[in-house]
Amino acid sequence: MYAIVEYKGNQYKAEKDAVLTVDRIDESEAKAGDTITIDSVLLVSDGDKVSVGTPYVKGAKVTVEVGETFKDKKVLVLKYKSKKDYHRLHGHREQYTKVTVKDIAI
Repeated sequence: MYAIVEYKGNQYKAEKDAVLTVDRIDESEAKAGDTITIDSVLLVSDGDKVSVGTPYVKGAKVTVEVGETFKDKKVLVLKYKSKKDYHRLHGHREQYTKVTVKDIAI
């Protein structure tokens, strides 16, 4: 059984006990160890039966447990203009949170 969920503007494939990497969940929303219920489920597949929502499947919920927050690898952005002696190097690290799918309910 799996479900396609929309969370913070991105779509994820959620399977039971799968670990997903989502955009950073702020401490004001949920702390590590808390559970979150996501009700914006786009598709649910239960082996041979597939339910597709318009846009969401009614009554379907995915329960996830919040894990650790971490930073991804550094992304370097280089601005360069030829023959003008102009170059700028800027870098940043995106922050993500790991969540574990606990239950998929239809």
